[in-house]
Amino acid sequence: MSGCRVVDGDTLRCGSERVRLLGIDAPELPGHCYRGRVCAPGDPFASTRSLQSALVGKLTIERIDQDRYGRTLALVRGSKGDLSCWQLTRQQARYRDDWDDGGRLARICPAAGN
Repeated sequence: MSGCRVVDGDTLRCGSERVRLLGIDAPELPGHCYRGRVCAPGDPFASTRSLQSALVGKLTIERIDQDRYGRTLALVRGSKGDLSCWQLTRQQARYRDDWDDGGRLARICPAAGN
């Protein structure tokens, strides 16, 4: 698939579809980490830039499910490899095993165990 753009460090928009990268949580952009919510630590702008740098070439989206916000949960691969793993390897997101449907990401990404 082409025509995708980065929304933040763990979400893409591909046409009208919002795609949430499986198994990771990236820092929230300002105004999105509401009181009482546990948000991933780190620089949201660096995380977003990291994901943007991985959007090279055609993407393959393996749709898994939908989250409570109606976003597609997916493993997304491009010329740089799996995008969730890309973010973990660069320490731009944290692994969430409770968000990794059946350990799919953990099986393909060594950084998911860190």
